[in-house]
Amino acid sequence: MSGSTERAMTAADTTQEFLIIVLLYVAIMSVILFFYMRHDKKQAQLRRRRVPERQLFVIAILGGGIGGWLGMKVWRHKTKHASFAWGFPVITLLQAAAIGWLFWG
Repeated sequence: MSGSTERAMTAADTTQEFLIIVLLYVAIMSVILFFYMRHDKKQAQLRRRRVPERQLFVIAILGGGIGGWLGMKVWRHKTKHASFAWGFPVITLLQAAAIGWLFWG
C-alpha cells in the first residue's frame, strides 16, 4: 500500500473543473472581442477597412458578449447602433443566465 493521498474525482470536482473551463473560454472570447472592438474603432478613425459587424456579433455569440459590451463602453465604439447597444448586453445576460442554469440549475 502506498502512502498516496490521491482520491477519486467526484461529480462535484468534475463540475467545478468544467465550470472553470467554461469561464476561461468566455474570458478568452471576451478579451478577443474587446480588442477587436478597439481595432475596429482605430480602423474607423483611420478610414481603413473595418471589421464586419457580423463578425463582431459571431464572436459575441460564441462567448465574447461581455468583452463586446465592455469594448463598446471603454472605446466608445458602436454605442449609437441600436443592434450593438441592445445586442451585446442581451447576449451577455443570456450567456450569464445559461452558465448559471447549467451549473446551479
